[in-house]
Amino acid sequence: MIGGPTTAMVLAAGLGQRMRPLTDNLPKPLVPLRGEAMLDTILDRLAAHGIAKVVVNLHYLGEMIEAHLEDRGQPQVVFSQESDLLETGGGVKKALPLLGTEPFFVLNGDVCWLDGLTPALERLAAAWNEEEMDALLLLHPTCSAFGYEGVGDYLMDSAGRLRRRLERQIAPFIYAGIQILHPRLFADAPEGSFSLNRLYDRAQEAGRLWGLRHDGEWYHVGTPAELRAVEDALHHLAESSGQK
Repeated sequence: MIGGPTTAMVLAAGLGQRMRPLTDNLPKPLVPLRGEAMLDTILDRLAAHGIAKVVVNLHYLGEMIEAHLEDRGQPQVVFSQESDLLETGGGVKKALPLLGTEPFFVLNGDVCWLDGLTPALERLAAAWNEEEMDALLLLHPTCSAFGYEGVGDYLMDSAGRLRRRLERQIAPFIYAGIQILHPRLFADAPEGSFSLNRLYDRAQEAGRLWGLRHDGEWYHVGTPAELRAVEDALHHLAESSGQK
């Protein structure tokens, strides 16, 4: 473990509609990828980084996630219940009392990535600068994101500051579902359900939205077909590297 956040949040409350029928009776973070629930893989990465406490927000089939994690050791998992779906921004804002007053990681509950030479969490922690940043997003090149067919999210200058793409513009980077946020990002945030994008835009205007380019692989897992494609790609990669 190196310096940086010691707490994290995993966003696990979504409905997973595009993953149906797999998510008709199973929350998307528990959908297995190569035999392991995506949520378990994420928590294992956080534990390996030395994260002591992880907040997991719950809404759709949240009782299944609670039961699944009941006997987990490290990291410590605490739950943030959402009676109404609060989206990404509202979900994190509700969980702030559990996350504390220091910067924290936030990860999507379905993010799938392979690290480069240095783990992505470690690189983000090393790049975090509290004096300049309210949000630091891990970005992946749009052109090499496996299974992604969109037009990207952000442009990044040579220093690392981000600017959201304009309408009809193609951006070279997509947000990769892993970030560090400071609680001050949520000052005067709206009540109820809202997207983190609203706070990113505000941080961008203040020059406090930054990015870090991912140096490993990143996989888009949105539908059952994409899940199968990612499993095949990871299987072939493991075979080529001599792993099972």
